[in-house]
Amino acid sequence: QVQLVESGGGLVQAGGSLRLSCAASGRTFSGYAMGWFRQAPGKEREFVAAVSWSGASTDYTDSVKGRFTISRDNAKNTVYLQMNSLKPEDTAVYYCAATLGNPSPRYRRYDYWGQGTQVTVSS
Repeated sequence: QVQLVESGGGLVQAGGSLRLSCAASGRTFSGYAMGWFRQAPGKEREFVAAVSWSGASTDYTDSVKGRFTISRDNAKNTVYLQMNSLKPEDTAVYYCAATLGNPSPRYRRYDYWGQGTQVTVSS
């Protein structure tokens, strides 16, 4: 079992920045690839970014490339999502997730999920 707890969400103006954190506990964190997903009201859960267990490989959805950066610190059992140049369309609940498989944009590939943190971007 892996327990995931997100933090760092909040209200920010368009153009601003936030850094989300996801703290993991339980099994060896470094063995898991990690992903960030988001879900806006009335919409399906959407892939945002993923990182391999080592941090060497990352992937992003097109809409956040160049603005968001995913990273991890295995010594701290934490994965981060640095979000810059935020837009109102980034407003959503953001979830982190863990998988023993390869990083994937498919949410069904992930075995463990956090409870989510709200990000609201005002125009």
